[in-house]
Amino acid sequence: MKIMKEARVRTEEDKKKLIQIVGDMIDDVKNRKDEALREYSQRFDGSKRESFLVSKEEIQEAYAQLSPQEIEDLKKAASHIRAFAKAQRETIKPLENFSPAPGIFLGHRIIPVKSCCCYVPGGNYPLYSTALMLIIPAKAAGVARVAACSPVMKGTDRINPKTLVAMDIAGADEIYGVGGAQAIAAFSYGTQEIQPVDMIVGPGNQYVTEAKRQCYGQVGIDFVAGPSEVLVIADGNGTPEIVAADLLAQSEHDPNAKGMLITTDEKFGQAVIEAVEKELSWLSTAAIAEQSWQTYGEVVLAESLEEAVQIANAYAPEHLELNLSDPDSIKDRLYNYGSLFIGENTAEVFGDYASGTNHTLPTLRAARYTGGVWVGTFLKTCTHQSMTPEAMKELAPLVERMAQGEGLMGHAQAAKVRREK
Repeated sequence: MKIMKEARVRTEEDKKKLIQIVGDMIDDVKNRKDEALREYSQRFDGSKRESFLVSKEEIQEAYAQLSPQEIEDLKKAASHIRAFAKAQRETIKPLENFSPAPGIFLGHRIIPVKSCCCYVPGGNYPLYSTALMLIIPAKAAGVARVAACSPVMKGTDRINPKTLVAMDIAGADEIYGVGGAQAIAAFSYGTQEIQPVDMIVGPGNQYVTEAKRQCYGQVGIDFVAGPSEVLVIADGNGTPEIVAADLLAQSEHDPNAKGMLITTDEKFGQAVIEAVEKELSWLSTAAIAEQSWQTYGEVVLAESLEEAVQIANAYAPEHLELNLSDPDSIKDRLYNYGSLFIGENTAEVFGDYASGTNHTLPTLRAARYTGGVWVGTFLKTCTHQSMTPEAMKELAPLVERMAQGEGLMGHAQAAKVRREK
């Protein structure tokens, strides 16, 4: 392995100040509820909304600000995402009357959470696609109350119209013009205006992420996400400009985002580096993308595709692209990634917007133990059992002995009394 372009190693930042600030905000919202929520919303977003709940009139006004093409694009993307979410839902089945021994009947139900909040970021860009990615699978799962929230546009009291329309097309039951750590606290613990939910999903800045981490337990969350990542494995048979474009598509998200190439062809790696520099000369988002690329961009020369696979599995990237003449030769050996994009035709940005898979994915090596948001994120698999008298009499002595072995005599008695009575 040879490093052709080295990235700065991410270090664990001192998060004590962040933890304290967010913790204080959560406590403030818990104690002062809407009063605190309004103060934070005005301080950070300039919002003077009297009601956080978005009205039907506001939604209609948002539609009026979009062109017919923009609305049609959102509906088309939503149809792909919805179709895939429904197909995934159909693969998750209840189980009834499984019998490990005569007279014992086991099973499980698939139960959606009753309520969730889908957090859609504002920030540098209106990430309206995230509204589709969060709300649609929640609705496909059967969540009864799907609330959505997003910060208002700076200097206004309104959510970005594209985001608002996307939320409506996706099927949100309630929409709120509020964001930041204060929104996470509000949906976790409730205020006078906002009823708490069972689960919160969606990406956000470091304050939102820290608030989700601190509120976990009070509510369920999808995962704690960090800066966006893409890793491309290339054998040199592809197009350098395409790989460069994919690396910069992630780099423009955030100065802390990461684009990484692993290639078995040194000339191709150098060509990609040159193509990145060329695109940065005209890319309108180059201010962010160049900072990200210079700091965290990385190009690695692997001795073989086998070594490339090992590096990729160890890195566990959010997005993993296979820019190979024969991607099928290695895809089954890759097991740590948020989402996989197979072949040069399959751009990662297609998954970001409209192909149908979800773009809310694990980062910072979390792909080692979780996948991304999907319809199953909002479902619980809950077991049940029943047994006949004969099965109870057969099982009770075994359970009684095991309980006695652990010293839990009350457990033993609960088995024994059934057998005796």
